[in-house]
Amino acid sequence: MSGGARSVALGILASKIVGLGRETAVALFFGVGPHADVWRSALRAPNLLQNLLGEQTLSAAFIPIYSRLVDKGSAEDAGRFAGAALGLLTVTVSVVVVLGMLFAPQIVAVLAAGFLGDAEKVAAGTLEVDRYQLLVRAVRIVFPMTGCLVISAWALGILNSHRRFLLPYLSPIVWNLAIVGSLVGVATSGGWLTSPAAAPVDVVTRWLYAACWGALAGGAAQVAVQLPAVLRLVPKLRPSFDLAAPGVRRALSALGPALAGRGVVQLSLYVDVFLASFLAPGAPSAIAYAATLINLPLGVFGMSVAAAELPELARRDAGSASGEIARRVRRGLRQSAFVVAPSVVGLLAFGFLVVGLLYRRGNFGVTDNWLVWAVLSAYALGLLASTMSRLLQNAFFALGDTKTPARVATVRLVASAGLGGFLMLPLDRLSVAATVGLPEPARPLFFGACGLALASSVAAWSELLLLARALRRALDDRGLGSSGEAGPVVPLAPIGAHLLRSLVVAAPVGLGWWGLAGLGPPFWAQGLVVLPAFAVVYLGWAWLRGAEELQLWLGRLG
Repeated sequence: MSGGARSVALGILASKIVGLGRETAVALFFGVGPHADVWRSALRAPNLLQNLLGEQTLSAAFIPIYSRLVDKGSAEDAGRFAGAALGLLTVTVSVVVVLGMLFAPQIVAVLAAGFLGDAEKVAAGTLEVDRYQLLVRAVRIVFPMTGCLVISAWALGILNSHRRFLLPYLSPIVWNLAIVGSLVGVATSGGWLTSPAAAPVDVVTRWLYAACWGALAGGAAQVAVQLPAVLRLVPKLRPSFDLAAPGVRRALSALGPALAGRGVVQLSLYVDVFLASFLAPGAPSAIAYAATLINLPLGVFGMSVAAAELPELARRDAGSASGEIARRVRRGLRQSAFVVAPSVVGLLAFGFLVVGLLYRRGNFGVTDNWLVWAVLSAYALGLLASTMSRLLQNAFFALGDTKTPARVATVRLVASAGLGGFLMLPLDRLSVAATVGLPEPARPLFFGACGLALASSVAAWSELLLLARALRRALDDRGLGSSGEAGPVVPLAPIGAHLLRSLVVAAPVGLGWWGLAGLGPPFWAQGLVVLPAFAVVYLGWAWLRGAEELQLWLGRLG
């Protein structure tokens, strides 16, 4: 396996592990409740801009052009192009950040409309805090972070194009550490670190704002750690607004469809947040806790393949290398499925242990554990499709087509929003505690968030199907039919085999968990035995049968 893919995998794995540490701290201090809802929504608001102008958009409009300029040895042209992109991005995000801070009340009113009724609930004594007021202030604190993270994505594009993969994917570690450090520092100074569940509301609110300031500081640090490497690679970098620089106009022409595609994706995320704000308190944070766990295999196993392949595919002439593109896509999908398939089965079968092991402490209780596992299971049903779609999208970018992923993303948005709105309200009347036979807690939780997660999974499979069909047609149009590479883009047989083997392995491990639980060890001890056992048995079986995908992943990990 290429050194680039190995570096991406290691970088993402390290940053995701630290990210799980951040989530553990957030769960400890906020649990599943109103403050956690505000924290998640505060990050989501500026992330709309970050993701719109960030990595995926730059992957479509920036990396292919810059990679070709570098590959041709045009260092001066590549530097002019990179400087112009930096200048245009900086001005754009600066204007939007200022507007975001000024109009934070209006943004919150649109993004989390369900919070507008909190003042009445607080007055009636049915809710502890007014999430709307907290969120307005939190958004104003974290919104400048967005500009930092967009510039960080630009730096990632530069480094990836020069085949420097490890640093940009390690850089989010400093962002995570800044948040954890802020939380722990404030809690320690007040003497609440050992008993966060007993903290009064005003103390938890102070922790919330500390986390927001930590996120802002971490965003600036994430840029700072990448800039020295960028300047070494592009020593004559000068930010500019030079529209005549080589590749700028071509990038701007690709930027429109890419922005449209990312806009649809971000609108989909907004729709989820908007709909979740109308559900019982705790729904937005339950979705976010589950999404963090889903993003671990999606990022480590899906993005590592897709990110490393994009610059290489972009260096090939799409008209004459379509057969190679098809082969690389199929190989990448097989490699991703080898590790994502057991992740899906493992999260469905043992996700309750995963959630409890990472989150259950402090303000995060047993009822919270059940809700987050239910949402996690619903998301896991679409994990394999989401992972494969990421690689197919990058294949379109390599072919110079940013419009098709945008159109398909629109279909996903409509499917997810429509089905999610239909499922969430009936499920939000279903109490978590009553369903699993637990005493009703002081802050009841309901299953409404599961409806949104299920809809997201259905939409993910529809996106994969449409992308696969469209890519098949695009490659055929480039003469693939005569190259001996005709056939489905998605290799269904090996993917199905990985799922079947995962199910076979999960059965005896599940029985072992049932027997172990009967002996009465602590919950965390069960997790530390059962989860590694599942991974070891699956990988051991793959090693004994000489699985090619395992050898490739071992190559990634060195």
